[in-house]
Amino acid sequence: MAANCPGSEPDRLFDGRLILHQAASGHRIGTDAILLSAGAPALPRGLIVDVGAGAGAVGLALAQINLRAEVVLLEKNSRAADLARKNVTANGLADRVRVVEADLFDAAARKIEGLVEAADLVVTNPPFLNIDQSRPSPDADRAMAHVLDEGGIEKWLRASLALLKPGGIFVAIHRADALDALLASLKGRLGGPEILPIFPKQGEKASRLILRGSKGAKTPPSLRQGLVLHGEDGSFTPQAEDIHRRGARIFAE
Repeated sequence: MAANCPGSEPDRLFDGRLILHQAASGHRIGTDAILLSAGAPALPRGLIVDVGAGAGAVGLALAQINLRAEVVLLEKNSRAADLARKNVTANGLADRVRVVEADLFDAAARKIEGLVEAADLVVTNPPFLNIDQSRPSPDADRAMAHVLDEGGIEKWLRASLALLKPGGIFVAIHRADALDALLASLKGRLGGPEILPIFPKQGEKASRLILRGSKGAKTPPSLRQGLVLHGEDGSFTPQAEDIHRRGARIFAE
């Protein structure tokens, strides 16, 4: 996707259906956001919260699919939140989508915004790096998007689940090598998590995974057949092409 410079045209996803203004530099959405939106279930009505929404790609994609649902884009970075507001307007979704500029870990802010155990669906693409195991980018926006604060992934997941109703659905995308940490963080809080590994190419190790489960359920984890993104020539596989270009869903509902 081309960078958005002042005066340039916005990016368009899903064969042009989703308009997305992005920063000219710093963190920009990519395959992870598209896969996360494809891994979320259909929601006839109710509330969807996109945690760490950035410019709003995931939440806006879900708003276009779930025509009777309301969506909250939760983002603490003021520049990203401004872009999200611009994208809500650009896609004509201001009647059902709102941007909440707040810190996920601020319990008082969550309560003020009516987000305590309120969501029917929570989706999130958490930062992938721990602050004590990485050197943050000098770009402040990129560092905020990529590096977890103290408390790591467990703190992020627990705060995200605090937004979710009992029985609500939680969906996250993360590094495949973080599976143990994800399951440990969610134990006793999210039941029946389905784990779908994502492979860059056939025969390679999984680089990402999608984890999806129901808050409060007691069923054990299950492993789904994985998704291969690219063929030997580097082009998308037919399934990945359908997801990226046409917004196909990953899970059979």
